[in-house]
Amino acid sequence: MNLSMTIAAGRICIPAKSVPLSDMAICCLLLLPLAALVPASVAQEKIDGVPSTSVTTIPSSGASVERTQPFKKSRGSLQPDFNRQIYYRNKLEFSADAGWLPVNVPFPFDVLEGDPYDLYPLRYTLAPVLASLRWHLGSPWGPPVIRGNWDLTFSLSATAIPRGPETHYFSYNMGLRRNFIPRNWRVTPYWDVRAGVGYINAKGPLGVYYAQGQNFTFNINMGAGARYNFGPRYAFTGGLNWMHISNGNLSSPGYSNYGINVYGPMFGFEMQLRRHRHVSE
Repeated sequence: MNLSMTIAAGRICIPAKSVPLSDMAICCLLLLPLAALVPASVAQEKIDGVPSTSVTTIPSSGASVERTQPFKKSRGSLQPDFNRQIYYRNKLEFSADAGWLPVNVPFPFDVLEGDPYDLYPLRYTLAPVLASLRWHLGSPWGPPVIRGNWDLTFSLSATAIPRGPETHYFSYNMGLRRNFIPRNWRVTPYWDVRAGVGYINAKGPLGVYYAQGQNFTFNINMGAGARYNFGPRYAFTGGLNWMHISNGNLSSPGYSNYGINVYGPMFGFEMQLRRHRHVSE
């Protein structure tokens, strides 16, 4: 068999005048172009920790080189924030808090009232126990530094007075707490403020110097700390709390309004009241 052909640039040229080919020769001619499609090298590499495969095909001389570009991981992608299952709009929580407040300080706003910024000779230690209902007003939002939400707090408090002429204090107060919630942080800082009214067994009318001037009083609580979330339902809190009790000069001029200003550690336990399946972002 006389066969004349030219192989160049990946093509097979057969002259018009050619003799019949055998079956084996025909198979070879059909399979020869397919050989150019077999990868010459397979390389694997990692980009941003994600393996990717780059396939390079090297055909016969003169043919174009085809390269598959590796997959690149998007740097803007973020993991889902599990804190959205903990802090969300209309979540209701019950919290029980207890504190020990032995440190006496002057009233911070004495300067605004024109009073001297001094401590009174009589010292107090308060041990409050609070039962609170917390209503979350929204989901986490805001820039990363201050990202968080607010909850509205309603509290009933019973306070023992182990140091001081009075022995007990009962109150109702309400306020706001700001939860600072970075993405996927299990420990989240908070700041809160509460105010209300209460009843104390005042000893000023009984002749005790620097004691409280009447039974009906007002109170202010301010605190800051951190919350550790065990999961969507349970959490533990710890921080410092400042407590102020006074009658707002309602006892004057018959009895002076000295007030109580103390601070110390406060710890609490929080529990979700109802299950809620929140759709994460």
